Amino acid sequence: MPIINSTATDITVRGRRLRVAVRPSNGAGPPRPPLLLLSGLGARLEVLDPLVEQLPPELEVIRLDVPGVGASPAPALPYHYARLASLAAALLRTLGHDRVDVLGYSWGGGLAQQFALTQARRCRRLVLAATATGAIMVPARPRVLARMLTPRRHRDPAYARRIAGQLYGGSMRTHPERAGHALRAHARSGSNRGYLYQLLTIGSWTSLAFLKLIRQPTLVLSGDDDPLIPRFNARILNRAIPHARLHLYRGGHLTLVTEPAELAPVIDAFLAEP
Repeated sequence: MPIINSTATDITVRGRRLRVAVRPSNGAGPPRPPLLLLSGLGARLEVLDPLVEQLPPELEVIRLDVPGVGASPAPALPYHYARLASLAAALLRTLGHDRVDVLGYSWGGGLAQQFALTQARRCRRLVLAATATGAIMVPARPRVLARMLTPRRHRDPAYARRIAGQLYGGSMRTHPERAGHALRAHARSGSNRGYLYQLLTIGSWTSLAFLKLIRQPTLVLSGDDDPLIPRFNARILNRAIPHARLHLYRGGHLTLVTEPAELAPVIDAFLAEP
């Protein structure tokens, strides 16, 4: 097994190179399953740094750049969430973990739902943050969706600031300058092909037919001002997943990243329950 610390490194899984970061547990307190974090559309693993910093140090946290994002090379052909879920499970085996908790944020929420279904034995608890059911959902306004067709907001801080309020809502309406920093718009975000593959993945998938089969205890997080994922989508997830609970917070799509001190205690309390 490779030696990993909180610095990102490359691991080869099933012949594919993945950029992975693991923040190890400090060993305090009773043993807890690691937490696997799955990021949003075009978002490299560093985007969730602020959340990781707010989670308790005894909790091991695993993150990865999915293929085509950040420093993980894009595959030759598009992929499906089921294939990514299997790849994530293989990564966990490589790291020596049999079972984890999973948090999926935005686009990563779709992957988290798929993981909970097809890798059910490996998923203990599930957190779905600012996410929905895929291609069949309560959609954002067309003008908002059009902004998602390009990864420019991940590469151009000025552009990210200009569209922040309209796209993300919440505190981005009054402090749009935070968006570029939150998205790491100054850093490499991945390839155009990788971004296209992510769009194709979410556009050809829906979880509506299998939500009732997700048996893990599930926490659904949704902001009251999220133009990208209207909060009615969270109510759908909450009602359809048998063991789900809903936590509505004041904020927008980026609150998990820009104001993690508000949501990290909610997440940790859920994961630490007996």
